[in-house]
Amino acid sequence: MLRTARLLTGTALVVAAAAPAWAGTGSLDVYPATVAPGGQVTVNTAACGEKGSAVGDAGAVGAGTFTLAPTAHKGEAIGQFQVPPGAQPGTYEIVAKCAEGGRQVTGDLVVAVSAAHEQVQPRGSMKTGVGGALGTDPVQTTAGVAALAVAAAGGTWLLHRRARGDGI
Repeated sequence: MLRTARLLTGTALVVAAAAPAWAGTGSLDVYPATVAPGGQVTVNTAACGEKGSAVGDAGAVGAGTFTLAPTAHKGEAIGQFQVPPGAQPGTYEIVAKCAEGGRQVTGDLVVAVSAAHEQVQPRGSMKTGVGGALGTDPVQTTAGVAALAVAAAGGTWLLHRRARGDGI
């Protein structure tokens, strides 16, 4: 019995000692993680509990404070801010502090000259080497149609001679 009491007391002391350190850690999801100056950023966290809200601080990048409000998605709080158009490229720490309990979570935002998530729109036709007989050059198209016509006429002539028994 004394052994069980010591075990429980030791466990309680370890949990009590780790609680302040655990309360100060957590994650703040930043999307997109890389953004161009002037871009919109969404942050969310589940660290504030089911109906928790938080105040975000994007002052490091020059965007000031913003609010994270609870959502219906598994107890997450979500908020948005805009990166100033004059923001310098670099990595910035975004901080959110829960309204209840004072828990603080952080996430990193990378400001780049051009965002990594932007897609390049394709231009022109694809050069795959297969198909695409009807290109943009009318001379090549005419030559291709003529070659097919000659091959079809030659094949028909050979089949006709074979059917007549002309020795081919």
